[in-house]
Amino acid sequence: MAQLSTKIKSYCEANGVSNVDFTTDVMLQDDSDGNGAYIKEWNLDIAQPTDAQLTEQESAADTEEANNTVRSTRRTAYGDIGEQLDEIYKDIDGWKARIQQIKTDNPKE
Repeated sequence: MAQLSTKIKSYCEANGVSNVDFTTDVMLQDDSDGNGAYIKEWNLDIAQPTDAQLTEQESAADTEEANNTVRSTRRTAYGDIGEQLDEIYKDIDGWKARIQQIKTDNPKE
């Protein structure tokens, strides 16, 4: 199950808002009462989503979170950009093969 913030981002993107600041645009709160996080304050020019509208974003949000994990794993495996540039200079074909293997081993959804 996707995090509330990811579902909100997906809802906003579907409604023409590409960037959400969770310190000014949308404030979330969790009262630690077992009910989880909720929207405490909504300061965007689009309507605040209902629970049903957020549930509709579950699949897209799950995919985004899975792809974020893949991106992080790939970033670590790629290594430092300076080292990559040195590798490209010395053996571009080897670098291409290594990067392709990382992508094959860590596919996005």
